[in-house]
Amino acid sequence: MSHGVAFADIAAVLDTYFDGLHHSDTARLRRVFHPEARYHCATDGTLLTLDMPEYFRRVDARPSPASQGHARTDQVLAIDLAGPVTAFAKVVCSIPPRHFIDFLTLVHLDGRWQIVAKVFHFTVQPAQTDPHGWESSVRGDHPLRPRGALHEAGGTGSAGT
Repeated sequence: MSHGVAFADIAAVLDTYFDGLHHSDTARLRRVFHPEARYHCATDGTLLTLDMPEYFRRVDARPSPASQGHARTDQVLAIDLAGPVTAFAKVVCSIPPRHFIDFLTLVHLDGRWQIVAKVFHFTVQPAQTDPHGWESSVRGDHPLRPRGALHEAGGTGSAGT
């Protein structure tokens, strides 16, 4: 598999991942996560680790950002290939009022790329109202590229900006 094909395939997985998060759609998320994948966060100072059944129960239990009218903020910041079957993606997204930086590890198994680990950090941003009365969630913790722009990450292959 060429690097270009791998990047395109991984980008498609990430689009499905973002769609699944924005719509709280575990059917979509099941297509991108390996059944044995793990979910990790230590933002509050303790390690939270979930298996996929528990993670999917949490996703199913929450209202989707789409159903609440929240705009999408998802962006791919970097994709790095470690070899022909191992990759890393750094992405950002929001489920207001939380803004996430996700580190996703992917492997190419059974003919497709699958997320095997999700490690993330989040910040909580209060909703703010602009002078016209529109409520929005403000993100000021780092600059972001337009959706789909990739940061050159090095490794054995990378996508340009």
